[in-house]
Amino acid sequence: MALTTLPCRSGIGLRAPHYHQVLAQRPPLGWVEVHSENFFDGGEALAMLHKVAAEWPLSLHGVGLGLGSAERPDRQHLASLRHLVEQLQPAAVSEHLSFNHSDQRYVNDLLPIPYTRAALPSVAAHVAETQDVLQRPILLENLSSYLMFPGNDLHEGEFLAELVKRTGCGILLDVNNLYVNHVNLGVDIDAVLSALPPDAIGEIHLAGYSQQFGLLVDTHSQPVHPEVWQLYRQVIARFGPRPTLIEWDLDIPPLAVLQAEADKAQAILQEQA
Repeated sequence: MALTTLPCRSGIGLRAPHYHQVLAQRPPLGWVEVHSENFFDGGEALAMLHKVAAEWPLSLHGVGLGLGSAERPDRQHLASLRHLVEQLQPAAVSEHLSFNHSDQRYVNDLLPIPYTRAALPSVAAHVAETQDVLQRPILLENLSSYLMFPGNDLHEGEFLAELVKRTGCGILLDVNNLYVNHVNLGVDIDAVLSALPPDAIGEIHLAGYSQQFGLLVDTHSQPVHPEVWQLYRQVIARFGPRPTLIEWDLDIPPLAVLQAEADKAQAILQEQA
């Protein structure tokens, strides 16, 4: 099965404030993405999502599996995700390369993992298990981070590339996260991009960071910054056009603002088409 059947256009992250407006107005969106966990309980939200999926290509983006955790993915979480995927048949399914749980505790956060050869077998096993349950490949997103584990013998691009090789998964390249890590941690952008297998990049995310305590923080609360737009142009020139999403999760603006950001991304995609 293909990594994604999303159109090579720009889309938006669809959040609750815009559910009814999107369905009422049917704006010209390339595609939409939602957080999978928001629909596990069914009800009115899931009924709305079925209507959305009938109008636009849909991507399910997970924030709770914690595939980089030492423990296996939670079986109930995986079962709920599989049920959602079976109902909606989305164009793409993605998750973050992070950890969030142990056998005793769950943390509602996306925590960084060590990029070591020793960590690869466990993470690859969790990715493979997830794909086996879902009966489809998933996309893994590179993470924004504010610390780096000592003893890393791989960088994030190499780690992702090895996971692609071992599991057949794809990559969701978050350009904002890459820029944030470059500024905060000195991550070598070119080294990360050079390591990524181009054919594995199935989706791109763009978002706006904020500045806190001398760091760039991936808050998804502002328009995409000029430096991130510039990096996005470089990524598209390097890898070719890819389905691109505008994420905005805090201080969510009117739908027209999201559409305007998506239009900027679409113009860049068309330049390289």
